[in-house]
Amino acid sequence: MAEPSAATQSPSVSSSSSGAESSAPGGGSGSPGACPALGTKSCGSSCAVHDLIFWRDVKKTGFVFGTTLIMLLSLAAFSVISVVSYLILALLSVTISFRVYKSVIQAVQKSEEGHPFKAYLDVDITLSSEAFHNYVNAAMVHINRALKLIIRLFLVEDLVDSLKLAVFMWLMTYVGAVFNGITLLILAELLVFSIPIVYEKYKTQIDHYVGIARDQTKSIVEKIQAKLPGIAKKKAE
Repeated sequence: MAEPSAATQSPSVSSSSSGAESSAPGGGSGSPGACPALGTKSCGSSCAVHDLIFWRDVKKTGFVFGTTLIMLLSLAAFSVISVVSYLILALLSVTISFRVYKSVIQAVQKSEEGHPFKAYLDVDITLSSEAFHNYVNAAMVHINRALKLIIRLFLVEDLVDSLKLAVFMWLMTYVGAVFNGITLLILAELLVFSIPIVYEKYKTQIDHYVGIARDQTKSIVEKIQAKLPGIAKKKAE
């Protein structure tokens, strides 16, 4: 008598299990605020950067944004040597003052707490050979990819891509006449910490206009490729 009840229960069990599978992470489309590397080994670093530029932790992002902006503004006003020297002096002033303060407190209270930075001094910061080789291998992948791209562009493997680079460099000559490198870095930081959060709020409208611009650009590029000698013949082959 127990067998029919078990049989009647099996469809619900299978349907619930299929529903659980469909609702598993990664099954649906991710939102712009979701971490793209969730569930992978690279989630530790990529998710940290993602949360930083999306202002998930306002205090942490504000500290990073403010510190880097002050440093870039200092580099715009002073030389690199002066900025680095002042930063090191400020850090040493804080650590030496705190070390002397704790020593005086321990002498007055006759306590033996030890070095105030002992917990940090005992941290193992040595870089293993395996980790070093992993970083080098990861860097070599990007370097080789960049070298292939440079060779492809400068030796005109694709005429349109090389023309795009030429036009971009021509525009950058006008940008360089107005801004210097530090100014561009300041603008880049402002964009990095502002565009993602704005895009997250107005994703639908931005995607609509970006799609229109992409379609128009694609049609223009196709017209140029059709008129350039050798491009149409290469595509036909």
